[in-house]
Amino acid sequence: MTKYICKLCHYVYDPIAGDSTQNIKPNTEFKDLPDDWVCPECGADKSEFEEA
Repeated sequence: MTKYICKLCHYVYDPIAGDSTQNIKPNTEFKDLPDDWVCPECGADKSEFEEA
């Protein structure tokens, strides 16, 4: 599973871990995140992420 990094704050989204702050279950690929998902560190939207 590919990790993605926020270009603004460098938070790394790890699909294996998911995102418990927004009820994203473990093993959720970045492409499968809801459109309204935002970076839990800085609030950036998905367009501000790139493959790590």
